[in-house]
Amino acid sequence: MAAHVNILLVDDDPAENVILSALMRKVTSYVITLHYVETVDGALDFIRSSGVALDMILMDNRLQPQADFRETVPELRRAGYIGPVGVISSSISDAYFQKIEDYGVDFRIDKAELDPTAIEFLLREYVRREASAGP
Repeated sequence: MAAHVNILLVDDDPAENVILSALMRKVTSYVITLHYVETVDGALDFIRSSGVALDMILMDNRLQPQADFRETVPELRRAGYIGPVGVISSSISDAYFQKIEDYGVDFRIDKAELDPTAIEFLLREYVRREASAGP
């Protein structure tokens, strides 16, 4: 039986939720529940009050009004989230991406590289515990 994982997507573009949901349904080695919020405040509320044990957060690099991961991810960490955080971006070539660990980021990935194989790899690499059999 495939392990169940909960992933929170934080992205101000709802189309990314649709795209990633479709990709995650193609992952065969995990049953993925993708939760979605558009803002850092939404993510903080989700972490504090949803009762969902998150296995991973995927954070869009830039959220309105132009905050990047150097501002957003530390907020998640201050709220007590200790699981893996990955930053997704349409370009990960900027120099500041070389210092992701300084901001509490575990990995970065270009949106163009996100496919079912990459998602499975990231889950195997970063979701250490045995995921539960149910939601």
